[in-house]
Amino acid sequence: MESTTGTTRKTDILNRKNAEALLGGGKERIESQHKKGKLTARERLELLLDEGSFEEIGKFVMHRSKDFGLDKEHYLGDGVVTGYGTVGGRLVYVFAQDFTVFGGSLSETHAEKICKMMDLAMKNGAPIIGLNDSGGARIQEGVLSLAGYADIFYRNTLASGVIPQISAIMGPCAGGAVYSPAITDFIMMVEQTSYMFVTGPNVVKTVTHEDVTSEELGGAMTHATKSGVTHFVAANEVQCIEYLKQLLSYIPQNCEDEPPMLPYESGDEKRPGLNTIVPDNANQPYDMREIIEELTDEGSFFEVHKYFAENIVVGFARLAGRSIGIVANQPAVLAGVLDINASQKAARFVRFCDSFNIPLLVLEDVPGFLPGTDQEWNAIITNGAKLLYAFCEATVPRVTVITRKAYGGAYDVMNSKHIGADMNYAWPSAEIAVMGASGAAEIIFKREIAQAEDPQAKLQEKIQEYTDKFANPFRAAHRGYIDEVIYPEQTREKLIRAFKMLENKAASLPRKKHGNIPL
Repeated sequence: MESTTGTTRKTDILNRKNAEALLGGGKERIESQHKKGKLTARERLELLLDEGSFEEIGKFVMHRSKDFGLDKEHYLGDGVVTGYGTVGGRLVYVFAQDFTVFGGSLSETHAEKICKMMDLAMKNGAPIIGLNDSGGARIQEGVLSLAGYADIFYRNTLASGVIPQISAIMGPCAGGAVYSPAITDFIMMVEQTSYMFVTGPNVVKTVTHEDVTSEELGGAMTHATKSGVTHFVAANEVQCIEYLKQLLSYIPQNCEDEPPMLPYESGDEKRPGLNTIVPDNANQPYDMREIIEELTDEGSFFEVHKYFAENIVVGFARLAGRSIGIVANQPAVLAGVLDINASQKAARFVRFCDSFNIPLLVLEDVPGFLPGTDQEWNAIITNGAKLLYAFCEATVPRVTVITRKAYGGAYDVMNSKHIGADMNYAWPSAEIAVMGASGAAEIIFKREIAQAEDPQAKLQEKIQEYTDKFANPFRAAHRGYIDEVIYPEQTREKLIRAFKMLENKAASLPRKKHGNIPL
C-alpha cells in the first residue's frame, strides 16, 4: 500500500509539473500576449506541426542563475519550447521562444535547449525551424547570455547548406538576436507585431537624432521593401505559419536529399497563351509573372522576396510535379534591368537552390545593368559579380529561356551557356546583342550619320540595319550558344523534357576548401 501511495505521489508531482510547464509565464501573461494579437509559443507549434506529432524535449529545464533576484523566480522550460514533430509527414526540429517567460529572453539554459535541437537536426538531416519572440539577451546573466547567442550563431553557420534553416519572427528580435535569423535561409515576419533591428529607436534617436518608431525602423514591410532582410511578410501569425508550411513543401530534408516530387499526369502541355504575352514593341513592358503562371503547374508558384528588388522575380514552383527554383527578369519594373538589390536577391536564391538540389529555371528579358553614380559608387560591380558567381558555381540542372532582350554583360550573367547552363532556349522575339539597336547604331555609324543629309533618317535606317542583323536569336543559335529557338507555346513541354533529361546530372567543382565569393 505504501509503495502504491508513493507512486501516486510521484505521479501527482509529474502531473503538476506538466501543467505548470504548459502555463509558461502564467495565465495573466498569456492573456497579455493574446491582447497584442500574438499567439503563445505552444499555440504556434500546434498550428505548425501535424496533429499529435510534437515531442517536447527539455520541458522541465530551468535557469541556473542566482543574481539580481533570479534565484527566486523559476519557470519550467526557461522561456523556450523545443522538440521535434512532423509537417506534412516530414520530420522537423523546432524551437519556439515564449515571451510570457522573462520576455522570451535568452539565458544560458535557453540557448542550450536551442543548440540541442540544432545538433539533433544536423545529426538526423532534417530542417530546423525557429519561431522567434524574444526581448533579447537576459541581462541578469551577463556574458553567459552572450555566449549562448554565439553558440547558436556557430551552429547556424555549420548547418548552412546542410539542412534548411527557417526563421519566423513572431515578435521582437533585436540586438545580437538578429544575427541568427540573418544566417538562416529564410526569414518570415508578421505585420505590426514583429520587428528586427540591431539598435532600437531610443538608441537611434540618441545617436543620430532620428525620430523613428519600431515599425518604421525594423517592421515587416520595412525589411521587405527597403533592406530585403525578410523574404516573406504575413498579415498575421496564422498566415505566417501557413507560408512556412508551404515553403517546406518545395524543399528537401537536407543537402543529400532530393526535393519533393508530386504525382503528375501528363496531358497537352502546349500553352498558346504564351504566344501573345511579349509585345511586338521591344520597349513595351509586360508582366513576367504571366509567363511563369503559364509555364508552371497551376497555382504552384510561390514567390520569395516579393516586395524587394521587384525588377527581378524569384520563387519556387512545380513543373510536372517537380520542384524547381525560378529566377526571372521583370520587364514591368525598371524594364527588368539588373541592379545592386536585384543581383543580391537573385544570387542568394540561386545559392540556396544549388545547396539543396533544386533545379533552376531562368527566364530572361534583361536590357543590361542599371547605369548611374549611385549604382557605381555602391558597388554594382561587386554585387553584380555575386549573381555571376552564384550561377557559375551552381551544379544543379540549369535551363534558360530568353523571351526578349539579352543585352551586354547581363546576357552572360543570366545563366548563359558560357557559364555552365545545361539547356538554353530562345523565343523568336529574343534579341541577343551587346546593346540595344539604337545605342549600337549611334556608336557604330556615328560618322556616317553625322555626314548624312538627313541624320535622323540615316539613324533610323542604321537602327533597322542593326536590328535585322543582331537583334534576333539566330546568330547565337548558329554558334550553339542557344540550343534551340522555340515557339513560345512549346516552352512548357520543352522544359518538362529538359528537366527530366537532366535529373541525373552529375557535376562537381574543383577540390578546394571553399570559394571566395565577392561579398
